[in-house]
Amino acid sequence: MIPRVNERTIGAHDPLSEALGRSVMPEEGLTEHTIVAYWPALDSYTLDDEQATWSAVQWADHLEDPLFENPFAASPRGDRHAIAHLDVRLHPGDRDLTGAEWAESAHRFARAAGIEIPGDANSCRWIAVQAKPGRLDVIANLIRLDGTWQHPPADLGRRLNDEARRIEQDLHLLPVVTSDGPGSPRRTPTAATQLATLLTQLADEQSGPLATVRGLIEHTAHRLARQAGAAGSETAHRLELIATRLHHVQEDLDATAGRIAAQPRLRRAVAPALPAAARASARHAP
Repeated sequence: MIPRVNERTIGAHDPLSEALGRSVMPEEGLTEHTIVAYWPALDSYTLDDEQATWSAVQWADHLEDPLFENPFAASPRGDRHAIAHLDVRLHPGDRDLTGAEWAESAHRFARAAGIEIPGDANSCRWIAVQAKPGRLDVIANLIRLDGTWQHPPADLGRRLNDEARRIEQDLHLLPVVTSDGPGSPRRTPTAATQLATLLTQLADEQSGPLATVRGLIEHTAHRLARQAGAAGSETAHRLELIATRLHHVQEDLDATAGRIAAQPRLRRAVAPALPAAARASARHAP
């Protein structure tokens, strides 16, 4: 399993469209076969006689509601990009998971990401979408029910990768990244695996070096934009363009890491041994 953290957005329609592989349509009902899991408190917010199937637009609006209910809630950076999106992909050689297995995996990844906290009545709204083969998408609003902002753990990438290794072991799935987890055999990572891990660390949205640099650039642009004068506004705009290019580099690195990790391991071609007569002839050749 390969977990990936996507850039946060201010709306849920685009992440949900990406998870579905198509545009969010108001007339399209999403059943429990597509929405395989959601935040535990949702059942207490719905009435018994309420329709059992929500449309894709209703699910997106449901995730966005805390943004409208808490108009002053903002991240530590001061932005309102509260919609978090995590996608998890299976190894190409893995078996198809059942709905219950997808649901269990969704809850475990939500807890690892700090989105679902057992016993917390004010936790975040989130849903898990299973609409593409071998892929799970977890979409959440980081604004909690009490109006505060849920801060993802500083080591989010490591937590998600560790949970992916545990789920692989529990569900008997093929491991994508070799590691010395509990009870797992010790294996030496291949060069491709090491390269994919390095690229993933560089592209990590939460703790990667490029994300840190991009955050500093965005912060500087925000401060310059508040200064009077056209020079400050022009410089702020140029910095925003640089931050956008950096984000595209992160996306390219992350996509490349995913392709490297998903490639089947190739056997080294071994040249056939020469017959004894040919070997003797080759030794005596000038």
